[in-house]
Amino acid sequence: MTSDAHEPQTDIHRQVAAARAGREPRVSARLFSGWVLFGERQFVRGYVLLLPDPVVPSLNSLSAKERVQFLTDMARLGDALLKVTGAARINYAILGNIEPALHAHVIPRYASEPEAMRTEHPWAYDWKAAPPFDRAAHGALAESLRAELTRMGLTKPMRFVPGANAG
Repeated sequence: MTSDAHEPQTDIHRQVAAARAGREPRVSARLFSGWVLFGERQFVRGYVLLLPDPVVPSLNSLSAKERVQFLTDMARLGDALLKVTGAARINYAILGNIEPALHAHVIPRYASEPEAMRTEHPWAYDWKAAPPFDRAAHGALAESLRAELTRMGLTKPMRFVPGANAG
């Protein structure tokens, strides 16, 4: 992956740096293209992001091989989420309009969602009212996801237990 040394430091850059250092408690796994982090707000159970490492401005900044790896990791992350959450389907989004750095939203959708929300896009939810990610409350799901990704052969070793150096 190529990264411009002059690109601005975004929240995505800060989250990847924290994941590398073991300071990010929302980390579930390290994949070949980047990091799986739970969303700060769990507006639906199991909402995660895939952050590339190193951080790049957009999908188009990756070489063809790197792009295939990122998109494959994203889709396989969705496969793992389907298995561990029992979701009905997965929504995928790569935007970069607010945080101008590549990151993918991987969002489980459930048959049990309120009927009015089942056909809405994820941004229709009230994210501010959603519960924040909490390692104690969501740790079992994070571990199940990591275990499934590992079983699928998608993970790389992590130097730290997620959040071990948070402080």
